Amino acid sequence: MLTLNSLVEARDYEGILRYAREFHGHVCPYLALGIRASIIAMEELGVGRLDYEGSVDERILAIVESNSCFADGVQVTTGCTLGNNSLIYLDLGKTALTLVKRSDWTGVRVYADGERLRKYYPPEAVELFDKVVKERRGTPEERKRLWELWEEIAYKMLRLPKDEFKVERVKVRPIEPAPIFESVRCSRCNELAMASRIVYRNGKPFCLKCAGEKYYAVIGRGIVEVKGDEV
Repeated sequence: MLTLNSLVEARDYEGILRYAREFHGHVCPYLALGIRASIIAMEELGVGRLDYEGSVDERILAIVESNSCFADGVQVTTGCTLGNNSLIYLDLGKTALTLVKRSDWTGVRVYADGERLRKYYPPEAVELFDKVVKERRGTPEERKRLWELWEEIAYKMLRLPKDEFKVERVKVRPIEPAPIFESVRCSRCNELAMASRIVYRNGKPFCLKCAGEKYYAVIGRGIVEVKGDEV
């Protein structure tokens, strides 16, 4: 199988989607939309997928505005991931990607309007999505039919014309590279945690969870504040 870098360079959309399926778990319209938006942003910005050096240096950043299937399409296509610190998540609930170069902080923002794209969805797909996904019900046959329709729509999303998107040049405020923190061992659970996530009580170090302090989690509805063992 060809590498992802070579598939992106060749604009092999179907090949990229095959990789994305393995990463994401299934094929759906917004996964494909993330791929298409990424290619548009990369072409506008004149950059390729992150290579080894680029991912270590965080040379390119992808800023996504929702934690949906769209974000996984972006991660696969651009090579900017949560783990290599090149993916920034803004909890805005918009289907949008901004790709930016650290060298001069110039970027391209690509926004997809869900209402505008409704014309690519047959009524059957919308009805099944509401029943199977939104309402968490539906027969096995209905679920299977939805995935079939979802895949058909996804292939349409891969080839959407550029003018279906809002594409604009942007200037991004500099974002610090990911700092390297020392690790400190929690005096209660005996596990290591980043020093920036340690609090001290009577001179002893505690991780935020053991200390019962508030911290943040990304769950289905976005970024939420939690405390202790709430998540």
